[in-house]
Amino acid sequence: MDIGEIMKQAGAMQAKMQEMQEKLAELEVTGEAGGGMVKVILNGKGYAKAVAIERSLVKEDDAEILEDLIAAAINDAKSKLEEQSQEQMKAMTAGMPLPPGMKLPF
Repeated sequence: MDIGEIMKQAGAMQAKMQEMQEKLAELEVTGEAGGGMVKVILNGKGYAKAVAIERSLVKEDDAEILEDLIAAAINDAKSKLEEQSQEQMKAMTAGMPLPPGMKLPF
């Protein structure tokens, strides 16, 4: 393989990485807790976009339970986001000549 071919492949890989990062940023996942009583939507960067709480939970005495459920819903969404990100990375890098064990993005 000559240097020109290596540079060409590096450029193609860089373009593919940019495309992957843009697609991952567009991901949106919903995490749930308490049997769906609390839902949290995270964007592809892991930031909370929205929180939905079943109205029956909104009572002064239930504040601690509600706080725990929100944290659990965020963690559920984050786990789903990581799974979907890995699946998309695997699909997008299929056929790319990457060294064994190399993880993307860097």
